[in-house]
Amino acid sequence: MRRKPRNKFVNRGEVFEILIQNYAFGGKGIGRISNEHGEFVVFVPNSLPGQYVKAQVKKASKTFAECKLLEVLDHSDDEIEVPYQQIPGAPYIKLPIEKQHQYKKQSTIELLKRIGKVAHIEDLFDEFITSPSTFHYRNKMEYAFSAIGYDHEQKTDVDEFTLGFKKRGTWWCGDDLKRDSGLFDEALENKLKLIKEYCEKTGLPPWHAPKRIGFFRYLVVRKSFESNQLLFNLVTTSSDLENFNLEEFSDFLVSLFGDRVAGLLHTINDDIGDRVIATSGDVRLVYGKDKIIEKLLGLTFEISMQSFFQTNPKSAEKLYSKVVEYALEKKDTVDNNVVLDLFCGTGTIGQIIASKSENAEIVGVDIVASAIENAKENAEKNGITGVKFYAADVGKFLNEHPEYRGKIRTLILDPARAGVAPKTMKKIISLGAERMVYVSCNPATQARDIDLLSQAGYQIKKFSLVDQFPHTSHVESVVLLEKI
Repeated sequence: MRRKPRNKFVNRGEVFEILIQNYAFGGKGIGRISNEHGEFVVFVPNSLPGQYVKAQVKKASKTFAECKLLEVLDHSDDEIEVPYQQIPGAPYIKLPIEKQHQYKKQSTIELLKRIGKVAHIEDLFDEFITSPSTFHYRNKMEYAFSAIGYDHEQKTDVDEFTLGFKKRGTWWCGDDLKRDSGLFDEALENKLKLIKEYCEKTGLPPWHAPKRIGFFRYLVVRKSFESNQLLFNLVTTSSDLENFNLEEFSDFLVSLFGDRVAGLLHTINDDIGDRVIATSGDVRLVYGKDKIIEKLLGLTFEISMQSFFQTNPKSAEKLYSKVVEYALEKKDTVDNNVVLDLFCGTGTIGQIIASKSENAEIVGVDIVASAIENAKENAEKNGITGVKFYAADVGKFLNEHPEYRGKIRTLILDPARAGVAPKTMKKIISLGAERMVYVSCNPATQARDIDLLSQAGYQIKKFSLVDQFPHTSHVESVVLLEKI
């Protein structure tokens, strides 16, 4: 068997330093290596033009390499100082927000041109919707415990108790969060070091990822912007649980945050996999309530620790308003007709449309049964009628409920990052809806799906972008399509 010839530039696993010259969609910085063999392109996620970075090759072909960012050695001239501790989850926090918006808009338009094959896409652009809050916009954060930390002065791993985030580019090494990151709740993050000290004094070990042993694993916190309350979830293994007093820990949280503490849950996770929720294990309420209340566009939602809910609720209001604006633009395709909301999650969009259209029948479908239960409960609490929710696979639902065929004139798609599976897309197209509103957190897969829809006779009328996650590469895209 012949081996593939290696490229003449870099090899898998190699670490090197490079200047980032351009920006591609998804937060990938572009660098170039030139020598007597030609030019070689290097993609480094979470880097910016003007930065000089250290990167490691994950995958290499003859003409380009996909790398991971290890360290920013020199910053771009565009970057500014901010009063926050920089974390991997906010790689662009030093870049002025206007520049972030510019990168997101340009790269998304290029993507829709190249993958979606939409000519003159710039002419169809409606608006770029900014987040109402540039900082402290998140309503949920996961902090990881680790037995391996990082010494920034010595630039090496050390054995120490940490609580914060994984060091960029590693899965085994933690990095203490010592002060406000600028993303979540300022008061909580400035006191996270006190929670770490409390846990460390117990003498119980944090999770050691390479050895797959330890007691403390995660501290997850949800925040309600409506009530300003905090819901905590401490995730540990079952080993040594008899040596940790959960009630005393809840008392300690109350001593730090007072009546802001809505409740404390405890989750047992003995899985060796690096995730918060175990495939098996206990979740119990230690103190207070297991849910918090949030409001979106006048509707009230009860949110549990496991519920999916928009991470930036204030920006989500703007996102949903744009979706509803597009959906209701032609009232005759909504009134006295069925509006099908596929991948509906907790049914937020469907409930908002139902609250604004008396005669439409809204049908929401999602494969996650717990999300559908949440949707039904919230619709009942909000007094919304004219909406039905089904827990079903989207593709199978379209076959199992033929009573909706011929009645669906408006269709809303809000799939996961992977987009719509080709078989499911064929079934969606067969419904013959006159109009579609396609919401996506991943414009790359959305562009792929739009190419399929255009082949089936759907044409983009307009689209908007919504900045749900400032200081990251993520952007939400809302596209209105009509059948020619």
